[in-house]
Amino acid sequence: MFKMKYLQIIVFGLLLGSFFSCKKPYTPAAVTSTNSYLVVEGVINIGADSTIIKLSRTVNVSAVVTKNPLAGAAITVESDKNDIYTLNEIRRGYYTVVGLNLNITKKYHLRIKTADNQEYISDFVSAQITPPIDSIGSIATGNGLQLYTNTHDPNNNTHYYRWEYTETWQFHSKYLSLYMSDGKEIIPRPADKQVYDCFNTDTSSTILLGSSAKLTQDVINQAPIIFIPSTAEKLETKYSIMLRQYALSSDAYNFWVNLKKNTEQLGSIFDAQPSNINGNIHNVANASEIVIGYISASQVQTKRVFIANSQLPSNWKTVYPYDCEQDTTYYASPGSGYPAVANNLIPLPTLNIPIVPFVVEKGPSAGSGFIASSNECVDCTIRGTKTQPAYWK
Repeated sequence: MFKMKYLQIIVFGLLLGSFFSCKKPYTPAAVTSTNSYLVVEGVINIGADSTIIKLSRTVNVSAVVTKNPLAGAAITVESDKNDIYTLNEIRRGYYTVVGLNLNITKKYHLRIKTADNQEYISDFVSAQITPPIDSIGSIATGNGLQLYTNTHDPNNNTHYYRWEYTETWQFHSKYLSLYMSDGKEIIPRPADKQVYDCFNTDTSSTILLGSSAKLTQDVINQAPIIFIPSTAEKLETKYSIMLRQYALSSDAYNFWVNLKKNTEQLGSIFDAQPSNINGNIHNVANASEIVIGYISASQVQTKRVFIANSQLPSNWKTVYPYDCEQDTTYYASPGSGYPAVANNLIPLPTLNIPIVPFVVEKGPSAGSGFIASSNECVDCTIRGTKTQPAYWK
């Protein structure tokens, strides 16, 4: 699915930068335009997996809000033989129906009726059979890990492919905290309160396409999926990627190619110039209305792989995302007697977390307390979750 940042570029184009000195700032009309275009994301899944359609409306480039999901719509999948399947809104702007297992000999389209009684229909499209993903591989280079995929259609029928992925990684905080505050005192940290190991998840944000149309065989070899720098936190413990593969028609492929050119290949005089994105979704009562999106009907093929840190070059070192330092926090600071533990580590919520106790028996630094660091350097839940995914191994 394409992201909101793509949509803003599609609708409003490239905007010029700031003006300085005594020049009057110029705000292009695209920045403050009141137009709000319907965005339709998703695929009619003809197999056993759920069909998920996301509806939203574009927002102005100058707007503070970047997401504008569209709730309250009625959505149906319909065949050219009058079969009708209703989607349900599971959360604002997200509509789904469980596996439809559709007849591949029929054609299908999407019908959308919004809460303000505007009706939209996508063109009928033939069901596309997606061949399985053969493999997901990786190549370790000097500065990172390149993941790629291989696939082929032995029937020589597909030729056009699109991929999406969800990546999950296990990571840990910079420092392992063995202690915590309960609001009254510092206590040993129970196992169920550990904040060292966490998981995080992200989804693809670029358009991934492949074509074998100019080849004698329908084979995709080492199509690049994602590059992960060797210093990335994603690789410090274990990494997993779930790849989803879709077969496309030539029209759908051309739509995605054009969308990619307009959103990812702009910025210099050598790049493609902005152009219109013609999808296959239309307002029934107003054919001139711009609607962003292309609805295909296909199976989705998936494959998951895991990559452990032990499989990677031993000289790859993770660069932590924060500048992390440890500090000594005394019960009574030498010289001043300031009760740093009582004032800085015990009251909740705190900006620092105790790591381990210390005792200095002699000298000008004599005293006891805790080594501590900032929350983001100790608590992995600030940017992840402790819940291990059910598929993790």
